[in-house]
Order: sequence, then C-alpha cells, then structure tokens
Amino acid sequence: MEATMNIEKIRQDFPILSRKIYNKYPLVYLDNGATTQKPLCVLDAMREEYLNVNANVHRGVHYLSQQATDLHEAARERVRQFINAEKSSEIVFTRGTTESMNLVASSFTEAYMKEGDEVIVSTMEHHSNIVPWQLQAQRKGIVVKVIPMSDDGILDIEAFKKLFTERTRLVSVAHVSNVLGTVNPAKEIVSIAHQHGVPCLIDGAQSAPHMKIDVQDIDCDFYAFSGHKMYGPTGIGVLYGKEKYLDEMPPYQGGGEMIGTVSFEKTTWADLPFKFEAGTPDYVATHGLAKAIDYMEEIGLENIEKHERELTRYALEQMQTIPDMRIFGPLDATKRDAVISFLVGDIHHLDMGTLLDRLGIAVRTGHHCAEPLMHRLGIQGTVRASFALYNTKEEIDVLVNGIKRVSQMF
Repeated sequence: MEATMNIEKIRQDFPILSRKIYNKYPLVYLDNGATTQKPLCVLDAMREEYLNVNANVHRGVHYLSQQATDLHEAARERVRQFINAEKSSEIVFTRGTTESMNLVASSFTEAYMKEGDEVIVSTMEHHSNIVPWQLQAQRKGIVVKVIPMSDDGILDIEAFKKLFTERTRLVSVAHVSNVLGTVNPAKEIVSIAHQHGVPCLIDGAQSAPHMKIDVQDIDCDFYAFSGHKMYGPTGIGVLYGKEKYLDEMPPYQGGGEMIGTVSFEKTTWADLPFKFEAGTPDYVATHGLAKAIDYMEEIGLENIEKHERELTRYALEQMQTIPDMRIFGPLDATKRDAVISFLVGDIHHLDMGTLLDRLGIAVRTGHHCAEPLMHRLGIQGTVRASFALYNTKEEIDVLVNGIKRVSQMF
C-alpha cells in the first residue's frame, strides 16, 4: 500500500484486532457492515470529555456546560464539512440511520402526504427503509412502490422512471446495498426524482464509511448515516435535510430543547436543527463521531476507498475459485462496495458462519434486515463478509481457506 495507508500502523490503533478468539486463533474481523471497531483516538476523546468536560449542553450558563456545548456544536460543524452540507443547521443528530429514516418517514408524511400518495423505495432496501413507510401506510394510507432489480443486483432505472405518477411524493433508496454491495447511482436517481418535482432521501449507512460524500453534488434532499459504522461510537447518527423541508416538517418528538415557548394553550418550536433534537443529546458521542471523522480524513477517504476496493476485488477473485460458490450482487468490483454476500453449495449460512467463527473469523449470517431482497433472490439468507480500512489481503486468505475447510467438512 501507499505510505499514506500504512495498514500495520493503522491496526495498532485498534487493540481489539490483536485478540485471540477461543484463546487460539487471531481475530479476523469481517463484520464491518454491522459495526466497525473504534480507534483509540475516539475512545480517548470520549473518556477525556467524561472525565473533564461532562455537563449537559445548551441549557447551562456555567463553564463546563459552555465547554460541552462548544464540543457538541463543533461536532455538528465537523459533520457539515464531512458531507459538504450548506449549513450546520441542516445537520440533525439522531441515534443512528434507523432513527433518521423513521424521522423522515414520520415528519415528511405528516407534512406532505395524504391517503393515496406514494413513496418509491427499492428491492434491495434495509428494513429501516421499508418498515417505517409501511407504518405510515397503515396509519395514513400512503402507497409504497418498489424499484425492481436485475438478477445480478443492479437497479432497473428505466422501470424506476415509469413508477412516477402525480401522487409520488418521495423517493427513498440506499446508496449502497448492505447485502449486495451494489453502489446505486445516487446522483442519477436524485436527478430523475427532481425532474418529477419529487425530493429524494438517501440511506448512506453503507456509503459514508467508504467513500467521499458530497450532499450538494448529489443534490439529495435528505441523507442519513450512522456513527458506529464509520469508527465512531454507537447510538449516534445523522440526518442531513435541506432547510426548506426541515422548516416545514413537524417535530418527530416532543420534550426539552426542541421548543421555542411552552404554555398549556400553545407550544412553538425551536429553530433548526434543535426542533428535531428533543431531550439531552448524546453529546459525548457527537464528540466521538467528530474524532472518527478526523481519523478517517487524516488517512484520506480516497485512500480508504482505494484500499477497500482492492480488498473487494481480491476477495471476489479468490472466492470464485471455491467450488459451488455463489456470490450475490455484481461481480465487477467497480460496481460494488466493500461487502460480499455468499453461499456455498447446500451449506446453510448459519452453519458456515458458526464454523468460520470457530476459526476466529467474524462474519454475519442471516437475512441482514433485508428479507424482501432475500425473497427476490430466492434464498433464506447469506453469509456476509464486509471490509474496513484495517483489513488486509492476508485476512482475505484466511477467510477463503476457512470457507474451503468448512466446505470440505460437508
């Protein structure tokens, strides 16, 4: 790798990677699509804040509260820079991508949709971009329409164009499939939606950790992602929304911080983004997220993307040498991100995952919160290996040899 991407040095920032599994095998952590490990700089920053700057934000006039507030709002500005949003007031802190998606589903539907109005999603969506819309269908009678895909996991853009009607109010799609790794053409999807005067929500949970995101270039109206999938803490996420929509959407939750004034007769809302941030935020986690962003950008998002694409290309090549291997999604590494879902022969995904675990290899098994996609593929689940900036080709070799060893057992 390039001098700017010293993997062995990077791995030293993640002590958990030196663990032995079952006191025998070195950990090979390939479950990064579910959550990434955290570098020491993130953990140290959060510990430092708890030890020396812990106070509730925004409300206090005392010194510690002012310091904590400054760190929290600096994190918001850091996120704004990271995704190139126009204003920090367009950055709403949530608990994660799931809450961000639910916020839009609830508040956007309340503001802009009535019975019979339509939202367009895709076949490859995570449940967090399906179930919230189904809840709104039950509550308000909206209609959920679905973009089909090809057998190799590519969205049918021509079919997508034909789904629009005068009742279409929103398009909501994943930037990257958490199962197939397919990188969807977000900018093109947004452009098509805008040609029909329809705003677009992008689920960035699987893209923000792996590539440079520019929401102004994509021109999406909403973009959601999670801290814990990009080397930050759990329980913190982001919803970017264009000001014109956030201004008109009603609050998602009520309570402290999100109010302008309260009386028993009438309550008014706080300015953006606080209208959508009821209660005490996880202000230590926002600081941790900012440090994770710093860490990624110090390494270089271009370097991370290049390294992970090379890992994915190498893994695809090596895995295809295994007899009876079935890889789902595009086999062209330039069309997918750092995740590979697979099955081998008739071996159940749970059996494969369990036996790989006995060799120290951490992968994910199951439907990956994408049951409609599993139905489309005609399977119950897959084994999923997902890569991060600290993974190596040597770990891919361990995975491939592990799959071969398990396959021979059957």
